[in-house]
Amino acid sequence: MSESLIVTRSGDRTTLTLNRPDRLNALDSSLVEALLAALTAAACDGTRIVVFRGTGKGFSGGFDFSGLDAHSEGDLVLRFIRLEQVLQAVWSAPFVTMATAHGPCFGAAADLVAACGIRVASADAQFRMPGLRFGIALGTGRLARLVGTDAARQLLTTSRVFDAAEATRIGFLSEIAAPAAWDDLIDRATTDAAVLSSASLARMLRLTRGETGAADMAELVAAISEPGLKQRVATYIASIKPKSATR
Repeated sequence: MSESLIVTRSGDRTTLTLNRPDRLNALDSSLVEALLAALTAAACDGTRIVVFRGTGKGFSGGFDFSGLDAHSEGDLVLRFIRLEQVLQAVWSAPFVTMATAHGPCFGAAADLVAACGIRVASADAQFRMPGLRFGIALGTGRLARLVGTDAARQLLTTSRVFDAAEATRIGFLSEIAAPAAWDDLIDRATTDAAVLSSASLARMLRLTRGETGAADMAELVAAISEPGLKQRVATYIASIKPKSATR
């Protein structure tokens, strides 16, 4: 498993820790592939809950666009598709999923949090979902199902930063808690995840979340297939921070 992802198993709990602190845990190809492999394994090894954490000063800066000039349009298309597969694996998992976020949590990282069933963040957490600024419909439908159509449209239209307090108010977060309290919350969630049998837990999750993976993927593919993806990304990055390399 990639060192950019630390996988820890304790009983029926698997913890996935994003570990690229020098890049604000940005989601490069290696980390995305490691996440997909870990989630695939967790679906088969008796895991009841998967917990996501991030090292360093923030959960994740999002999609890693470093070295953009060296990527072809096809490279970017494949990377977005693989990322969507990760998000769908989280959303449709047969186990409980829990995100614990602190500091910056932008773009694809915010989509990862939104895909989880339990979403905890520290008071300093900040979120932003700017993908539609460069034509990427990543996580759009899941966000609307989570916070409602009106709130989702407002966040996505403006692509503004929103804090933990607002995120909790609109239902994006389950609760705000200091990192010192996270272990207790994780232990409680792990205990709760063991109440039902594995089959009943998976059935309950399947029936309560709504399955629209095929439609979500189709919308993403349609968006990223439009000509000029690389230039749109470059223009967006230049508009917010000339040397930024993450979404």
